[in-house]
Amino acid sequence: MDWDKLRIFHAVAEKGSLTHAGEVLHLSQSAVSRQIRALEESLNVTLFHRHARGLILTEPGELLFDATQQMVKRLDATAARIRDAEDEVFGELRVTTTTGFGTLWLAPRLANLYAKYPELKIDLMLEERVLDLPMREADVAIRMKEPSQADLIRKRLMQIRMRMYATPEYLAARGTPEKMEDFSHHRLICQHAGAAQVAAGATLVAELMSQNISSTLTVNNYFGVLQGVLNHLGIGVLPDYITEDFPHLVRVLPEVESDEVPVFLAYPEELRHSKRVAAFREFVTDEIFAYRKRHQE
Repeated sequence: MDWDKLRIFHAVAEKGSLTHAGEVLHLSQSAVSRQIRALEESLNVTLFHRHARGLILTEPGELLFDATQQMVKRLDATAARIRDAEDEVFGELRVTTTTGFGTLWLAPRLANLYAKYPELKIDLMLEERVLDLPMREADVAIRMKEPSQADLIRKRLMQIRMRMYATPEYLAARGTPEKMEDFSHHRLICQHAGAAQVAAGATLVAELMSQNISSTLTVNNYFGVLQGVLNHLGIGVLPDYITEDFPHLVRVLPEVESDEVPVFLAYPEELRHSKRVAAFREFVTDEIFAYRKRHQE
């Protein structure tokens, strides 16, 4: 289908007039009319009802207008992405990370990014599934292990450990474990063994479960684990960065923790010069630098 004819059809449908469409397109009324007739002949349908007050779309015309509207929107979005390579930071950025990191660390800090770039549109996709960045399922990913996909730029951001936390209220009521064997008298809150999670966390949970724990609460993400802990249900296995926003939580058995879990930022090679990606990378790097500085003081 001839795009020039579709472009002219779209303008006529929007304006409801050959004359007004011609003014927008810088074409004469007769030239616009010829293109519409040619399009109708090629499709073998009537696209407009012609009235003294203007043009009204027929049913086939409405179907075609729906399609051209979607095309125009996609072209506008593409143009914005192209301009973004050389212009100010705006438009959509699709970010994927795990539910736990996204809800507990990233989302609470996004206000700082929006304050600097108010026209940025973040589409935050929180799931344990690793999205395919080279196939553009997302623009940027924050992952709890080094990405293995080819054609990705990757940056190591930080490392975290899984540790055990409880509220002062829970410990006052149930006592504070002094050794691993004491866990048999406490409720453990953790990710389910079959849930997607970092290997270091799964190893720590398996070690704790070997202590004949009589009561457990298992959840499929760390946000749910945190809610259980905050509501005094037991001792939770959580990433150490949660202490930044929940400083009242008490670390249980400080000598017990998981191995280090690396956190990586990754994005496709083709987005190397994207202003939006650069803005997000700078934001995350600054937030982690500030986080490290606060915890070193």
